Amino acid sequence: MNDDLFAPDAPPGQPLAARLRPSSLDQYIGQTHLLGEGKPLRQAVERDQLYSMILWGPPGVGKTTLARLLAAHTKAHFDTLSAVSAGVKDIRQAAEQAQMRAVNGTRTLLFVDEVHRFNKAQQDAFLPWVEEGVFIFVGATTENPSFELNNALLSRARVHVLKSLSQQELRLVIDRALVSPAGLGNTPVEVPEEVRDLLARAADGDARRALNLLEIAVDLASANGGERPLLNRDVVEEALGESTRRFDQGGEYFYDQISALHKSVRGSHPDAALYWLCRMLDGGADPRYLSRRIVRMAWEDIGLADPRAMQIANDAATTFERLGSPEGELALGQAVIYLAVAAKSNAGYNAYNQARAFVSKDVGTSEVPIHLRNAPTKLMEELGYGHDYRYAHSEPNAYAAGETYMPDELEEPGWYQPVPRGLESKIADKLAWLAELDRKANDAN
Repeated sequence: MNDDLFAPDAPPGQPLAARLRPSSLDQYIGQTHLLGEGKPLRQAVERDQLYSMILWGPPGVGKTTLARLLAAHTKAHFDTLSAVSAGVKDIRQAAEQAQMRAVNGTRTLLFVDEVHRFNKAQQDAFLPWVEEGVFIFVGATTENPSFELNNALLSRARVHVLKSLSQQELRLVIDRALVSPAGLGNTPVEVPEEVRDLLARAADGDARRALNLLEIAVDLASANGGERPLLNRDVVEEALGESTRRFDQGGEYFYDQISALHKSVRGSHPDAALYWLCRMLDGGADPRYLSRRIVRMAWEDIGLADPRAMQIANDAATTFERLGSPEGELALGQAVIYLAVAAKSNAGYNAYNQARAFVSKDVGTSEVPIHLRNAPTKLMEELGYGHDYRYAHSEPNAYAAGETYMPDELEEPGWYQPVPRGLESKIADKLAWLAELDRKANDAN
């Protein structure tokens, strides 16, 4: 390992994460799916054929560092804008400076941090410069580009997904920091293997967080005195303080975890459903929002296969409103357990969606059959409203066999198809029996 590659000109007092920013792709940890031997991005760098791109990933996975390294390896000038403070004027100025460098044969890599914060007009301002190749555009975002970036910009830049670092990769980051002279290599501190593992787990995929935690913990251990202080679990837990697991209310992680909760319930896995529920509660999700989603799950994925699921979901939501946190969260937990183990059916959900889709596309206005119309006045009676209507309760089996209820010009659509599970298996049997009564009545006529 060549430690000279780490931020050789780092000023004193710079944070550990900044001092350890690598100066070579060989020192870059993580994202092997993009930078491993033979991978497309690595090949583009080696061939000096860099292109405009969007780097999408959570905090602390190396988006800014990667952009700097791409510029260094392709001998391009590294320029940067932050969407937090920049505007169209700054974009135009960066493009003009890039054009001036191009006259002298120097390319420009323009790195745009938090690119999702730019509005549509600001994003559009990049288009002519990207189109003409005035600069290599590299945008960084923690949000889903499909939702946050214009299609025009997305079509001109390749999206690369950067992944959270694994615990093994975070251990490499921590181990490197402890031996590098640019890091803590000259700091007398003992860090046992199990403490390094704890730091890697606590960092939650974020290399910057791993280094910040390490730096704080080492400072705390050093403050306790001793010739070679020991960094133990107690010191790390003091450095951790309150849990700050990755969770962005309303952002990508939020919806990923909601999706995982819903799919665990749908997949009849109570332990996984409880895990994701507790992850979201621990991360600060609003329990009222979760209770609404749990009610939705009951109606969408269980439906009439087990109507008790809707009642339990509603009762859990009501219980939380009465008890609040943390007592009311137990009701939500038991609700997701029940929903996970209940018989599943999306027959009602599908039938409703098909009916809505049919009605929205039905260009005509089908009349209500005259025998189904109400006749509150004498004139309506004289016009035949309600004539020949068969009152089901007066019919054998309380069913008017052969009667029709759809508009005259529409065939029976058959949207609702109960599944052979739970109560819906009984419903299917009854519908089959009623269909047979209809067949016999129609044959008789």
